[in-house]
Amino acid sequence: MVKVGVCLSGCGVFDGAEIHEAVITLLALDRAGAEVLCFAPNVEQMHVVNHHSGEVAEGESRNVLVEAARIARGQIQDAAEVQVGDFDALIFPGGFGAAKNLSNFAVSGAEARVEPEVARLVEATVAAGKPIGFECISPAICASVLRGSGVELTIGSDADTASALEAMGVKHVACPVRDVHVDEGRNIVSTPAYMLAGSISEAADGIEKLVQTVLARCAQGVTPAG
Repeated sequence: MVKVGVCLSGCGVFDGAEIHEAVITLLALDRAGAEVLCFAPNVEQMHVVNHHSGEVAEGESRNVLVEAARIARGQIQDAAEVQVGDFDALIFPGGFGAAKNLSNFAVSGAEARVEPEVARLVEATVAAGKPIGFECISPAICASVLRGSGVELTIGSDADTASALEAMGVKHVACPVRDVHVDEGRNIVSTPAYMLAGSISEAADGIEKLVQTVLARCAQGVTPAG
């Protein structure tokens, strides 16, 4: 059975993992018969956002791993305990947590840096030639880790975000919401998801295609983990 690591960034679109994207990813993997390893860094969130008002909740703090455990139904590991040999492929759902907790792209743009344990796993997965899927804004993580590599990524068609990615020395490729873009040489798949989606069904079409593409690329030669 293929095992896929899913890196979560908290719980909630404005300060963590986009819940629709995360759940669609987990559902698509389960329906395809893949085993899932959810993990998240054991760090504090950049801030807490009240998802009803949209305002920052001053004075509140939450832990990324603890919040991500809500989506994973408690079945989650600290990213520091995860090794590249534990999975055959890796997927990053989006949400602002990818740009606030897994990286600081939301505040630093093209100068962004990635949380060290997350960066370690991305680097090791790329070095091992295993496929990685990036959804929504999470390609910014890839762009930062692979800065200057010319890796091909999509966040859909947002000009400002695409410009920031290209300033990191990667190539942005415009892509429809229901499709994916594949960097063949680096085994990296990306889809716009809620960077473009106007409905959950639009996001789901692209995410499900990303999952199918990642799993197909596992079948092309990755030896199952563990």
